[in-house]
Amino acid sequence: MASPRELRPRIASIASTAQITRAMQMVAAAKMRKAQQATLMTRPFGQLLYRFQRRATRHTRNFTHPLLQVRSVRKRAVILVGTDKGLCGALNTNLFRVAAQFDPATTVFITAGKRAAQFVARTGRQLAAEFTFTDSPRYAEARPIAGMARDMFVKGQVDEVKVVATRFINTLSQQPFAIDFLPIGEIKELEIPGAESEVKLAADTADFVFEPSPGATLSFLFELYLNVLVYRVLLESKASEQSARMVAMKNATDSAGDLIEDLTLEYNKLRQGNITNELLEISGGQLGND
Repeated sequence: MASPRELRPRIASIASTAQITRAMQMVAAAKMRKAQQATLMTRPFGQLLYRFQRRATRHTRNFTHPLLQVRSVRKRAVILVGTDKGLCGALNTNLFRVAAQFDPATTVFITAGKRAAQFVARTGRQLAAEFTFTDSPRYAEARPIAGMARDMFVKGQVDEVKVVATRFINTLSQQPFAIDFLPIGEIKELEIPGAESEVKLAADTADFVFEPSPGATLSFLFELYLNVLVYRVLLESKASEQSARMVAMKNATDSAGDLIEDLTLEYNKLRQGNITNELLEISGGQLGND
């Protein structure tokens, strides 16, 4: 059993740790609110863009595009979006469990976030490129990621591209997912699980006029759609990360508080026992003298 002298520095050390985790919890909470707001505001735009793109595609006749080409899959690319830092509970563990399901021999990874790149290197998988993104993801950060995946698909280096990331559901719940990215013909709007039900496009018999041409219009829409999809994934991942970190730091702070209470109770019992023993010794010594 520890002595009161040993318990005092231990209690002080845990209290110091609790102060750090409480500060990290407050920082994560502030970032979480901003990330959640950006994520929720972007979802309607992504759905509208998807409807527009799919509706325009339906009204073109005999239109072909490299991004619509469906091929037998011999090689695939996976855009893996993780976090830059830890201390976010089981977020990365759950994410990498999904990524590990892809055959390493036929899969090459494009990563965003340091932890994602570390997972690929640690498990001996193929890394094509590593990207970073900030706590407040910008559209400009999504474009090179989508652009590289698009170039690899068009050049025939890969036959399909998938996205593996984490979707923000609420503060206490984040869900890893894997969705199709390319070819575009295989994408169903918001297979990002739970966002909304799949968009149902009603039958549309209206005539469309494309300017300058169907090819130019749809090529622009395809590129924009892919860029926005990656941007949305970055936002979803960042909102999930900050939420998971806030909850993890709150749990750590609460656990530290509980441990401090237990140690303080033990310290007080030992201290009280020592005082009682000293009083008994003093009383015994006085009786002996008498």
